[in-house]
Amino acid sequence: MHSPFPLFDPPALRALEVRGTAHCGGDTFALMARAGQAGWRCVLKHWPQAMRIVVVCGPGNNGGDGYVLARHAHAVGRQVRVLQAFPPATALAQRARADCIAQGVPIDDGIAGIPDCDLIVDALFGIGLARAPEGPMADLIAAINAHPAPVLALDVPSGIDASRGSAPGVAVNADRTVQFLARHRGLRSGAALDHCGELEFAALDLPEALLDGIAPTAFAYRPAMLPAWFPLRPRDSHKGRNGHVLCIGGNHGSGGAIMLAAQAALRSGAGLVSAATRGEHIAPLLARCPEAMAHEAEDATCLRVLIERADVIAIGPGLGRDGWSRAMLEVVLDSAKPRVFDADALNLLTDAGQRLRPDDIVTPHPGEAARLLGCTTVDVQMDRFAAASALQQRLGCVVVLKGAGSLVQSADAVPAVICAGNPGMGTGGMGDLLTGCIASLRAQGFSSSDAATVGALLHAAAGDAAAREDGERGLLPSDLLPWLRRLANPMRR
Repeated sequence: MHSPFPLFDPPALRALEVRGTAHCGGDTFALMARAGQAGWRCVLKHWPQAMRIVVVCGPGNNGGDGYVLARHAHAVGRQVRVLQAFPPATALAQRARADCIAQGVPIDDGIAGIPDCDLIVDALFGIGLARAPEGPMADLIAAINAHPAPVLALDVPSGIDASRGSAPGVAVNADRTVQFLARHRGLRSGAALDHCGELEFAALDLPEALLDGIAPTAFAYRPAMLPAWFPLRPRDSHKGRNGHVLCIGGNHGSGGAIMLAAQAALRSGAGLVSAATRGEHIAPLLARCPEAMAHEAEDATCLRVLIERADVIAIGPGLGRDGWSRAMLEVVLDSAKPRVFDADALNLLTDAGQRLRPDDIVTPHPGEAARLLGCTTVDVQMDRFAAASALQQRLGCVVVLKGAGSLVQSADAVPAVICAGNPGMGTGGMGDLLTGCIASLRAQGFSSSDAATVGALLHAAAGDAAAREDGERGLLPSDLLPWLRRLANPMRR
């Protein structure tokens, strides 16, 4: 069974460094030596033919890791050149640089730019960066990005915040990043995903037990975990056991949104799905999805009857923000049924300043999150983890902050990071599918937290599977529907 793997922030990693040093008999240089060697092994594994290697070193211990790597490469006959923006500022990095000089590794100040080479190793900044690079450092990062050679980043692509996942300024675009000691939280969500390339992990030969008592600050969820969440159903299953979802939305001109939510709920396994929408959308919805029970909902009385029959309510897809929308939302807010709020339902919640129940689920994208928090989208994206936590505290419910590396934040829990999804999913209607997925799982008996996490993972994995067929560009929400069904069904033996 695949389990979520723990992710850590810089304070946790520094605590692990202290334990690692103690494990190495108090030798403070031992971990740097191991990190540099692990970086060199990564070079040999992925770029074995790289004969001309440029290692760009910063003044801190990340630069020290780079000096160690350069020494290993030089020792086996590679043409290595170290570029430094500033001389080493720590005792460990100074020792690593001195070892390089003793071995005859050429070291330049980097002002002349990056020479022709087969590989660039980024060792400018490590986990301690929390502000935009400036001056010569920023110039070196820009030069790395402009160079045609592939880039290996040691621990963190320089310019990326290892805790938040943001890029406060210019940041290295790496082809691969090898993380040391433990996996970094900030490399799994937000801007970091455009800078890390492929992620690799090196434990530096330290026992896993050293992590005992160091609390993870997030957990990463991968598509390989999905089968564990979807056991085979009993042979005597029937529709009444698999939940009844009521999808509410589809205002004038937005009938497709409610159709997509209803279809996703069905393809994710709900036994029954009803759709309450404007009368003009009934015929198209039934033509597209006859399995859905479509109802014209023009007043609150009709909606209350439908809510009484349902197990879970999903409101928001195509809802709009007019009087009809507000009337629908008011009825839902009066209901005691489990609820999922998305899209315009979230915008209306912003206007009302509403606090929700702990078992409710909201699924904002960064723009909606910013409106709910009274900040800007840039603020949300600069620290998605903090934004998800603030939303959970503000609304009091489970939050799915959508985007690259979607986050699921529940009360009194570290966030779940969804390690799936692709840029092709940035298309209108994808969020409506997610709403249907989550509501469907909730109706099937998942807890709010699990429904949000597994629904987001199922949705993202379906997007990846669909993109593998014909590519990301032009990917439509309806392309995911067959994959929702396939991924939610383990093979019957």
